[in-house]
Amino acid sequence: MNVARLAVFAPVDSTARVDVVVRRLADAIELGVLSDGEQLPSESELAGLFGVSTVTLREALMALRQQGLVETRRGRAGGSFVRVPAELDVTARLRSFAVDELRDLGDHYAAIAGAAARLAAQRSLPSDLAPLWRSLEEMAAAEPSARLRRLDGRFHIEVAAASQSARLTQEEIRLQADIGPLLWLSHDDLGGQYGIAAQHRAIAEAIEQGDGDLARALAERHVLDATDHLIELRLGLQE
Repeated sequence: MNVARLAVFAPVDSTARVDVVVRRLADAIELGVLSDGEQLPSESELAGLFGVSTVTLREALMALRQQGLVETRRGRAGGSFVRVPAELDVTARLRSFAVDELRDLGDHYAAIAGAAARLAAQRSLPSDLAPLWRSLEEMAAAEPSARLRRLDGRFHIEVAAASQSARLTQEEIRLQADIGPLLWLSHDDLGGQYGIAAQHRAIAEAIEQGDGDLARALAERHVLDATDHLIELRLGLQE
């Protein structure tokens, strides 16, 4: 199991356990860390991974079914299966944020992305970087769509996973779910798909070369530039 998936299924803390399990799995599903149609581990195995009771786990799965993110099938081939949701109404989500909230969220995300990229440059092995290059290849071949947006999110999660930090990876997943779809709105102003691909490739190359300072600077700039354009879009909605 890779670091990103380990982060998804890591034990939760003792507070609001149902909500934490729901959020952890929902974010992973929306971002494509868990694939459409993928069968989740059994209830007893999931409960053990998260460190919760089976009652808590069943409550979480019920909430995910109500959100349309999990489908439960009965019978010999039964179990709980992932259902990837349709594309989000990102404009409506953008309207729900005030400009100062977007700025604060962008600053926080830049700090997380930068720290993850620096540690990835210092700690990653060639096997840790293979998923980054694979995601970049898939993004280059993909048409603009929900899949391309999910690939973008997957790339950033894989950078965090390459840092070998489960906590940073969990935070990256959470932030991708919060702001990732919104940042994708600003990509047209940043050179479109090809301009973003060049930024991604520069981050991956800095990590591969072991240049932590450059990797951090590039990752932070990538997020902050997108945040600035996102704020411009939000201001335009007010007008």
